[in-house]
Amino acid sequence: MIVFLGIAAIPFIYYLIAIYSSARFFARPEQSPDGVFTPPVSNLKPIRGLDPEAYENLKSFCEQDYPDYEIVFCVDREDAQVVAVIDKLRQNFPERRIRVLYGSGRVAANDKCARLARLVAEAAHEHLVISDSDVRVRPDYLRSVVAPLREPGVGAVTCLYVPAEIRTFPDRLQTTGMISDFFVSSVVAWQLDGVKFALGTTIATTRARIRAFGGYEQLEDRPADDLLVGRFIAEQGCEVVLSRYLIETVPDYHSLGALLDKRLRWMVVMRHMRPAGHFGLLFTQGLPWSIAAFLAHPTAAVAAVFFGGYALCRVAMTWLTGIRGLKQPRFWKEVPLIPLWDAIAFGIWVASFFRSTIRWRGADYFIRGGKLVPVRAD
Repeated sequence: MIVFLGIAAIPFIYYLIAIYSSARFFARPEQSPDGVFTPPVSNLKPIRGLDPEAYENLKSFCEQDYPDYEIVFCVDREDAQVVAVIDKLRQNFPERRIRVLYGSGRVAANDKCARLARLVAEAAHEHLVISDSDVRVRPDYLRSVVAPLREPGVGAVTCLYVPAEIRTFPDRLQTTGMISDFFVSSVVAWQLDGVKFALGTTIATTRARIRAFGGYEQLEDRPADDLLVGRFIAEQGCEVVLSRYLIETVPDYHSLGALLDKRLRWMVVMRHMRPAGHFGLLFTQGLPWSIAAFLAHPTAAVAAVFFGGYALCRVAMTWLTGIRGLKQPRFWKEVPLIPLWDAIAFGIWVASFFRSTIRWRGADYFIRGGKLVPVRAD
């Protein structure tokens, strides 16, 4: 019994590491751009389909306080709504250099990477900032994310993010998972092993760093391209900076099912890409282990230690990361949802071992050897 209770307590070791990591990460002084390092930048935007509030998102990139940059889109010519938004940007910001590339010219399972392969090839400048189409930024964005690249050892910069608005229950649940789970694991990775990933919301890097791993052409049939870009740049001996600069995204979880499907797809991808690490997530799940400990030894002492410790640690992690660290006091409203999120996250983790395919851009794929293999209909 003592042995089992000891195993059940392992998640609390992870929680303590997470609390320490979050405290250290956000205790670092925030770096302001010095205004000296402002190389010409190509801002690359692969777009497929129209996101909510698309014009407001893209407009924010036209309002940058930066001396020399271009915005290059890669879209489908027949995507009339997206083209109309870009035309409106051109009309309202005639002083901004905006270029549009139509189609990737390639056939790929990961069409985003096919578009990025063309965007990188046709970008006018060496320094690149790549971001998803649902991102919204402040005027100091380019100065802030490009500044760390002035250091010779820095190969890429990526950023944490928060939702612009939290309107629906799926939005609340997603936000709860991000602040109490995903961001926490990101700063733990920063603390223990350095940053060897990037987030699609922002990747600031150079054409040389991308070409050094073979370019986005190497990722056209692979999932989790953002993570891989960070990994491949880190493998070049470069530092990947996890910036404290905070950007916004506009969530588009129209239903709880859509949110769960996306999270399950990501878990299945991680099971294939990092099998040992994915299995190890079992020992970061404090809620199910606390329940198991109480069922195995249903005493008041066990309940107080495990459930009390679980609640205390999870609130501390969320406060350090989301409220104190990211300076988002509105996240207090999501704290009561943490046990619900943890229960759902555990269920998704279990389900990931029983899913052999993922659905990506309307098609079904196996993941074999880290690559997307189409499921052929019989």
